[in-house]
Amino acid sequence: MSWKWGETTRAGERVSLSSVVGIGLATGLLSGLMGVGGGVIAIPLLMGMLAFGQRRASGTSLAIVAPTAMVSAVAYALNGKVDWLLAVFLAIGTTTGAIIGARLTNKIPVRTLRLMFAALLLLVGVRMVVG
Repeated sequence: MSWKWGETTRAGERVSLSSVVGIGLATGLLSGLMGVGGGVIAIPLLMGMLAFGQRRASGTSLAIVAPTAMVSAVAYALNGKVDWLLAVFLAIGTTTGAIIGARLTNKIPVRTLRLMFAALLLLVGVRMVVG
């Protein structure tokens, strides 16, 4: 299912180009600034502003992660802040995990996926504050 310009959200609001560009801008800015994956930002925004379901928001978020991550990684690399050897080995694990996770998402109830995502955000937030 593809989103269409002018589509109405669950709240009955029409979504504008500026809303979509705003989601992209916020996702890119915060991802580059904080070094987080775009999904942490994009998924809640897609679900809240465009009324996407959890799976649709996750899939769309994954489609924007690669260009966002590459542009940010180049900027960090130009400042000598990338450990390329470590990145290669981490990529082996993350690629394998992504394949498994993408297959599992269709087997896990949507409510469980939402709770898992919320718990992840909560745990990360607490870890960042507590240290």
